[in-house]
Amino acid sequence: RRSGQYTMNHDHSKKIPDGASFDRSGSQDSLDELSMDDYWKELENIHETRGNNHEERVVLVVKEPDEGELEEEWLKEAGLSNLFGETSGDSLESMVFLSTLTRTQKAAVEKRVETVTQTMRKKNKQHQIPDVRDIFRLQNDSKGKVCDGSEPSAVGTSENKNETHDGTKGPKFNLVTDGQKSLLEDMPSSDTDINLEISFAEQAANLRDSSVGQMCKGGGGDTLLPNFRLPKDKTGTTKIGDLAPQDMKKVYSLALIELTALYDILGTEFKQQKAVKIKTKDSGLFGVPLSLLLEQDQKKVPGTKIPLIFQKLISQMEETTLETEGLLRIPGVATRVKGLCQELEAKFYEGTFNWENVKQHDAASLLKLFIRELPQPLLTVEYLKAFQDVQNLPTRKQQLQALNLLVILLPEANRDTLKVLLEFLQRVIDHRDKNKMTLKNVAVVMAPNLFTFHGFGSKTIEQSEFVMAAGTANVMRFLIQYQKLLWTIPKFIVNQVRKQNTESQKKEKKDKAMKKLLKKMAYDREKHEKQEKTPNDTDVPQGVIRVQAPHLSKVSMAIQLTEELKAGDIVARFLSQKSGNVQMLKKEEVFLYEIGGNIGERCLDDDTYMKDLYQLNPNAEWVIKPKQS
Repeated sequence: RRSGQYTMNHDHSKKIPDGASFDRSGSQDSLDELSMDDYWKELENIHETRGNNHEERVVLVVKEPDEGELEEEWLKEAGLSNLFGETSGDSLESMVFLSTLTRTQKAAVEKRVETVTQTMRKKNKQHQIPDVRDIFRLQNDSKGKVCDGSEPSAVGTSENKNETHDGTKGPKFNLVTDGQKSLLEDMPSSDTDINLEISFAEQAANLRDSSVGQMCKGGGGDTLLPNFRLPKDKTGTTKIGDLAPQDMKKVYSLALIELTALYDILGTEFKQQKAVKIKTKDSGLFGVPLSLLLEQDQKKVPGTKIPLIFQKLISQMEETTLETEGLLRIPGVATRVKGLCQELEAKFYEGTFNWENVKQHDAASLLKLFIRELPQPLLTVEYLKAFQDVQNLPTRKQQLQALNLLVILLPEANRDTLKVLLEFLQRVIDHRDKNKMTLKNVAVVMAPNLFTFHGFGSKTIEQSEFVMAAGTANVMRFLIQYQKLLWTIPKFIVNQVRKQNTESQKKEKKDKAMKKLLKKMAYDREKHEKQEKTPNDTDVPQGVIRVQAPHLSKVSMAIQLTEELKAGDIVARFLSQKSGNVQMLKKEEVFLYEIGGNIGERCLDDDTYMKDLYQLNPNAEWVIKPKQS
């Protein structure tokens, strides 16, 4: 029987000593040896299935990057490639971007730029190589004092923060003020409240610097996970999918820098892996790249975001019953599953496949097979290791924060498919009285399917077995248990995006992106131009906003802002005005959007307090429209 002596990942091959469980019990939530039995059985089933189709397997090669390559790639991903190379130092956009970073985010960028510049000097590349301090000094000079304190919550100024931790002069900005720091320390440190207003890495740094940080390791050996919750935000909670693509691009860059800063502070190495391009199947169902599969499916069902076969396998299980005992745990008969797999490849798209032949356990096995057969892992080659390493972070709250940022970093197709999977797993758990599949059981069985990846070449196949099983099972539990929280974009990141947009607009009077956006709008452009000329629109008095609703029978209304008025109330008011033959839209089909000002476009949740949001973004347009699918 395999024992618990496993290494963490493919970078370390040392055995873990027996005494290493001292701090593990907390983060594993007492996933004892007995409950891990299902993990090893699942792994055996996986190997068995693999043995059957070994001849078809394409091995994915993970490239070990050269010195400086990783950091160069990281800066590109973060949208900061013009901090080095021929174009270094001349991008206004990067300067604006850097001006909105927190102290810890800035330190993470500095660290990577330093490595790249040193490597370039070694290779003696004929580029102008800036000193990392010059980059931040240049940006500081052009910027003057960045944060004017007018932005609420996480954006403020700190005068005496213009020295970085290593004593070198840095920029005079910081998104966590001294006032907020003491506020953070005075806050009742309820383990269940997730603070989205202050950068996660800043919270970790403050915790580390205070004595509290030494005490809150792990989290006790209880088997229940904390009931984490998001405190209500008056300016509305922003979910992934609520922002326009140009703002999501900024969110991605900030999330990457923030996650790196968090891992830096917590002393965990953050390395993005890189997959070498390989030849994969270009049609079919199993073993086809996710993006290609969706392209294929969108020809059949325009706009679909989840592979059709994946949707069908889930709906098949739900339509039969989720009460089947051992669902997901008990495998289907291997030969039958292989036969079904081949039959699906031939008949699924023709619509001639007979679903009545598919037993519950077969459908569950096919679903897991689909996930495993993806040429690149659902959690991506880049971030699979970072997802695994979440288990090494000291506190549950930090594990949750890291997962939140990792979910934001996933490509859209992977993130959407993961979301549908996690929602399904939760529905299976909801029937635990009948199917005997608790959160722990489901997590233990699903972890090997998401975390041990066939494609990493023979060297890593052996080592992927060494990934601490209970650790990945625990990460899996977090993904299922806290899925609603994980699809939220932290407010401090949204505020940084607002700050960037504000600064860019100040710098470039004619913001091209905004022009494009205005062109796209389905309603009267002349009205916009008039409003642009006269920002203090004379026909809208103070404390009143003009809301447009081009799709509804009442196309425009002046709304008086009150302390209690919420976005949902405005939508309801418009929908109650029924007249003419305009197509009726239901409440759940239309949303109020905040457009322009310091955000590209943001879909508002019904509980957004409009007066608070108006104060945050007074120059926005307000439009009611259906949500883009």
